[in-house]
Amino acid sequence: MAKDFARKRHWVCLVGCLLGVCCSPARKTAVNPPHTGSGVVEAAPAAPVTVSTAPPERQVPKSSPRTDAFLEKLLGKYPAYFDSVLKNRDSLDVQVIYTQIDRGRNNFPAFRDYYFNVDPSRYFYPASTVKLPVTLLALQRLNELNLPGLDWNTTLLTDSAYEGETVVLNDPTSRDGRPSVGQYIKKVFLTSDNDAFNRLYEWLGPTYINAQLHQRDYADVQIRHRLDVVLREDQNRNVNPVRFLNASNQSILDVPARADTTTYAQRTDTIDGVDFSRKNQISLTDLHRILRSALFPESVPERERFNIGADGYKMLYRTMSELPGETRYPAYDSTEIWDTYVKYLLFGSRKVPVPKNIRVFNKIGEAYGFLMDVAYVIDTSNDVEFMLSAVIRCNPDGHLGDEHYTYEGVGLPFLQHLGEVIYRYELQRSRKYKPDLSAFQFTYDR
Repeated sequence: MAKDFARKRHWVCLVGCLLGVCCSPARKTAVNPPHTGSGVVEAAPAAPVTVSTAPPERQVPKSSPRTDAFLEKLLGKYPAYFDSVLKNRDSLDVQVIYTQIDRGRNNFPAFRDYYFNVDPSRYFYPASTVKLPVTLLALQRLNELNLPGLDWNTTLLTDSAYEGETVVLNDPTSRDGRPSVGQYIKKVFLTSDNDAFNRLYEWLGPTYINAQLHQRDYADVQIRHRLDVVLREDQNRNVNPVRFLNASNQSILDVPARADTTTYAQRTDTIDGVDFSRKNQISLTDLHRILRSALFPESVPERERFNIGADGYKMLYRTMSELPGETRYPAYDSTEIWDTYVKYLLFGSRKVPVPKNIRVFNKIGEAYGFLMDVAYVIDTSNDVEFMLSAVIRCNPDGHLGDEHYTYEGVGLPFLQHLGEVIYRYELQRSRKYKPDLSAFQFTYDR
């Protein structure tokens, strides 16, 4: 249940890790009761799948970062918070997208985006933010399969068939001890759990993940490896066989081992002289768009929407906004996993209670010196809502893996203050119609 960066031991994890972020402890597994019966067998891809039409060498056009005067002026009003960021925006690789949301008479949202130093062609390592689109695709895949007894609570067993793969037959953190898509999604959002993401990646496979994202007009996205484990490219291209079982341990769906045959657009991304060209890639712009598509699907073109279904969206919103202290499965020690643990915008590193009227629907990321958060924030008492996404680099000496990342001293305070400033601005911003935020209000476990 650790984040993908493991702050205190991040520096020891660089060697050999360029094919997958490493460092988490091995997962303990135990065997469930034997399963019987046969269900649907999902065929593996029969032929190579190409999801990119880019030339062999990806030539990213050089562009000037986009900065809107409004956002630059707003940040400039708080020199104590942002003076260094404004002066060193390029060396800090800072990017910010702020979206104002105004509702119409029928509560339909209208969006106005503001940018600070945003350049989709500038690479940053996306860390755990790649978990956002993968969770959406996991819910979509369940909806597409539409099999009796198959939903996010169905038992999901993970086997192994290739070097480096591991088996999962139970989940001690779930209510009944069984692993499931729903429990994995829950842990992804509660604590940015890496193993949970890897199990979703293994079930869906990178061929499906990337093809679906590219079809939705996210052509530059590449999600091509697990997190927190050291694997070669061929190991990340191969994914485990999995089986879904009903309550009687009968198979509903068998998904065989598969090898990803995607032809990825070649890249030349480097960070401090280290090759990241085969690492995961997604821009802040695409992350922001994906979050909007997830939260406001009716506001984006149909081709960009995820086929999740009404119940899937409700499950997603509830899980994205739930706090560690509001769930019993998993049960967290509040001294180690506090309610603001993965709520960087607004809260930074502060261990404080979250006001009951505030909910944050977000996904954070932190690795290789990059810190980011992609969020939708609501205040039900003051009828406030906005979207805010940001990334900043916290590696002043320009060396990867040397323990000198300034997450605590630079990155987290920046995200906290950014969220606070935008929130204060939203509190005084006039709106013609108050938003109906009932779609984003839930009763949680506690």
